[in-house]
Amino acid sequence: MAVTNLDLTRYTFYLTIFITSCFLLRALFARLANSSSRQPPSPPLSLPVIGHIYLLGSSLPKSFQTLARRYGPLMRIRMGASTYLVASDAAVAKEILKTHDAKFSSRFEMGPVQYSIYKQTGFMTAPYGPYYRFMKRLCLTRLFAGSQLDQFRHILKEEVERLVRSVSECSGEGRSCDLTGELTTLSNNIIFRMIMSKRYSKFVEEARELRRLVVEIMELGAKLGVSEVFGPLKWYDLFGHGRRLTEAMRRYDGVLEKVLRDYEENIDEGGESDLLEMLLESCGDGNAEVEVTRDHIKHFVFEMLMASIDTMSAALQWAMANLINHRAVFKKLRDEIESAVGPAKLVGEPDTQNLPYLHAVAKETLRLHTPTPLIFRECSRDCKVMGYDVKAGTRLLMNVYAIMRDPEAWRDPDAFVPERFLVNPSEGGSQLDQIETRGRDFSYLPFGGGRRGCIGASHASMVVQVVVGALTQCFDWEVNGGQKVDINVGSGFSGAMASPLVCRPITHFDPFK
Repeated sequence: MAVTNLDLTRYTFYLTIFITSCFLLRALFARLANSSSRQPPSPPLSLPVIGHIYLLGSSLPKSFQTLARRYGPLMRIRMGASTYLVASDAAVAKEILKTHDAKFSSRFEMGPVQYSIYKQTGFMTAPYGPYYRFMKRLCLTRLFAGSQLDQFRHILKEEVERLVRSVSECSGEGRSCDLTGELTTLSNNIIFRMIMSKRYSKFVEEARELRRLVVEIMELGAKLGVSEVFGPLKWYDLFGHGRRLTEAMRRYDGVLEKVLRDYEENIDEGGESDLLEMLLESCGDGNAEVEVTRDHIKHFVFEMLMASIDTMSAALQWAMANLINHRAVFKKLRDEIESAVGPAKLVGEPDTQNLPYLHAVAKETLRLHTPTPLIFRECSRDCKVMGYDVKAGTRLLMNVYAIMRDPEAWRDPDAFVPERFLVNPSEGGSQLDQIETRGRDFSYLPFGGGRRGCIGASHASMVVQVVVGALTQCFDWEVNGGQKVDINVGSGFSGAMASPLVCRPITHFDPFK
């Protein structure tokens, strides 16, 4: 027995020496490989297996912002087995999105992708190639151009009226309103109706179930911590969140498959095709410009629904939360709406051009609480960024959250001050604060920039303006007997609110009487 214990002790000792030597050699080879090139700075202590994960908190954008203040606006961070560059100011963003835009035009998948049932079929995460360009062209021509613009305005008007009626019921009954749920429903309905405009009314129940499943999938994804996504727990799923996420995706797949089958069996040959019909016709077509599979279609619909919750709905919630917490801003916005629109009409899309303060509120909301705080890019060719060598295949995280809260670019960067976006300096703005919102001013990037910027930016802005305008015009809001809304940010990559937005509406103006 003594001999056995001695052998086991020796074995353990040699194994420890071997593993330690491997890590030391790996670090030595990495240092030698980098000695001939100039690399961005990095926190000095990268631990075996986990890298710099021990430095990161529950909110990655905030954690990266804190590290950037110490290690600079372009730094290297190792999370698990992968190394990322993190960009955190406007100068770096300009060099990447303008000077080297072509080299950083591809994206990569981030998050718990190991649990996804759709592998390498995404549109938003697709490499900048034929499939991405094909889908982008379809979106621009079938969602955001031509006759679809009038359809969009019609859909927006109907959904805003439905929202106001629903909130009015809560007000009439004296009960609180789950604005998170209401705004998620509105955002999803708009996306669904734009994608399948010809027969949306037939799939209302399926749309509701798909929305519920997408919310469940996002909640399960948010429960996976940084170590479960990047670190040593990545492949073990100790708490079962990954398994449940996959199961929810399979249920989503089953519901959407039924919708697609019905859609195919009843395609109307007359009239203009909607986006879903065009995708189904491309599926399996050997003469099509690019190969579109059923998984491509399902993943695309999933991405659109997820974006409507994670970006559009989140932006609406943040706007209302800030207005409820800043009563003076709320009053100023309502006064503008009542003056420009009048006392007897619900604010609508045509009115927004005469509401500069509403524009300023929307822009300030997107600056302070951007729904996409991290932009993911991948370098396709070797280049130099800010004098540092960047190799092809390097993954980049652009911390838009930090860029739009940079005290070098913004006065009182953490304060909600819509006046900074007013054109007239006498109203509290300044020439420095008149920010270009289309990705050409690199200190303001709520919709990204370059050739991979958000293609639906103008439509998303319009939804925020019209919905926020209507909820401000029609209702006063109370939160738990006069308390303020909790504006803590959720965990992970998202910029969504940590807690649901629940408050009691009090009718100020009923547009239907």
